[in-house]
Amino acid sequence: MGKSTKVHLALFLVALIYAATFSIAKEVMPHYIKPMGLITIRVWGAVSLLWVTHALFIKESIHGKKDFLMLLKCAVFGVAANMLLFFKGLAITTPINAAILMVTTPLFVAFFSFFILNEKATKLKIIGLCFGVIGAVLLLVGPSLSFNSSTLWGDLMVMSNAIIYAYYLIIAKPLLHKYTPITVIKWTFFFGGLLVIPFGFSDLNEVQWNLIPNTIWSAILFLIVGATYITYVLNAWALRNANSTLVGAYIYLQPVLATIIAVAIGKDTLTIPKALFSLLIFIGVYLVGMPSAAKTSEK
Repeated sequence: MGKSTKVHLALFLVALIYAATFSIAKEVMPHYIKPMGLITIRVWGAVSLLWVTHALFIKESIHGKKDFLMLLKCAVFGVAANMLLFFKGLAITTPINAAILMVTTPLFVAFFSFFILNEKATKLKIIGLCFGVIGAVLLLVGPSLSFNSSTLWGDLMVMSNAIIYAYYLIIAKPLLHKYTPITVIKWTFFFGGLLVIPFGFSDLNEVQWNLIPNTIWSAILFLIVGATYITYVLNAWALRNANSTLVGAYIYLQPVLATIIAVAIGKDTLTIPKALFSLLIFIGVYLVGMPSAAKTSEK
């Protein structure tokens, strides 16, 4: 199996896990654990797994104060601000609003990639991004779409999260070429964990741990291992081996996979328009992932 295929499989798995995360997270919060408390559990659960994994298999050190400062920056944008803004915004706005706003992330990734990393803005990539946006928005827009004053602050928080996460995908890339993904994510989550403690401390104090059933513990375990540890490690590995625009473009697949999951569990139906919109998204991701002519000629 070629590296390109492995990258696509890794990104597909990340999109699939994220597509299931929203429904699973809603089972936990806010009835059992409030959002800020759940974020703290997710981050510190992932920190524990990352440090054990690193100690057993990697054993790599960070060299220089400059790299530690960059890791702290990654923690601010990739963990603390990213998660806090999204969960807080989601509590104020509607799920459909949040989903539509999140599919703008690849556009911001492409923007930062073209102007910060100097990645080539080919016509195919631009067309692919446009296809992805159109398909994702058409798939998500429905009669319950409502951008108004009551959801304004939540909408702004989710949009800010989309911009912040896109910026994280850009600033993390140089570190991922210098260190292994596990090393970068280990320190990113450690610093991020320190930053989220003040926000989640009061929520954790309110949790009635003895009343949490086994099904909810299973959901929490999924959020720690699947939606945090696995997704961030796979995303980091893919970011090291592919362009940032492709990594961001896979966010377009999340509404498609969320629809498939909803159909599978009987909470939605598959229609011809949904299938066509999903096809637009797949075409968009394919075009974004195509190598440029320059790269092809180098092989």
